[in-house]
Amino acid sequence: MPDSITLEVCVDNVHGLAAAHEGGAGRIELCSALDIGGLTPGPGLLHAAASSPVPVVAMIRPRGGDFCFDERETRLMLDEIAAVADAGLQGVVLGASTPDGQLDTGTLERLVRRAIDLQLRCTLHRAIDLCPDLAQATRLAVDLGFERILSSGGARSAPDGIEGLQCCFEAAAGRIRIMPGAGISADNVDLLRAHLPLTDVHASCSVPVPKASPQVLAFGFDSGARRQTSSAKVAALKAKLRA
Repeated sequence: MPDSITLEVCVDNVHGLAAAHEGGAGRIELCSALDIGGLTPGPGLLHAAASSPVPVVAMIRPRGGDFCFDERETRLMLDEIAAVADAGLQGVVLGASTPDGQLDTGTLERLVRRAIDLQLRCTLHRAIDLCPDLAQATRLAVDLGFERILSSGGARSAPDGIEGLQCCFEAAAGRIRIMPGAGISADNVDLLRAHLPLTDVHASCSVPVPKASPQVLAFGFDSGARRQTSSAKVAALKAKLRA
């Protein structure tokens, strides 16, 4: 029988992809550079994920920093969406903001239209957590054609953002799935289950990577903040969601 709550695990390399499968993830968010919140994965990783036994959605984000994208970056994202479709994945994870933190409806309309035309499902990512009015942003996401929203409720972590997440669920009114994410683990997911009607949960289920050598760090080849997906953490969180 299918799980009542889908566990989506974000990964940024082939080892993370394997660990997510081994731990029993129900869906995978494919990224690069998770240490800065995730960027668009490269063609090799897209190809590696194409044979995944569970659905895979790919982050579309051309750079780190804010989510205020200019025309050149928007055109790049449109091409990246097409690359995801060509790889045979199931969806994309999108977001774009205006300088005041509102959702950039013009840019998002273009991105979502391209994705839907290519038969890709769309998730709105945590750009929504910068919005001053989460309920309004949720309703806008519905109108734009998103089927899922990833959010921490406007807080640094989902367990700290339960009030904001409740606003999202209320505004969604069953028209769009709200997927809490950020800082979720087997140790705290019961708190979210007690307060929210969960259908989806997003987590990295990761552990720190051993520090690189001083020379590698000195040359800037490693940030010193990398993490790696743990199949044991995936399995533990999935068990809590099934309980």
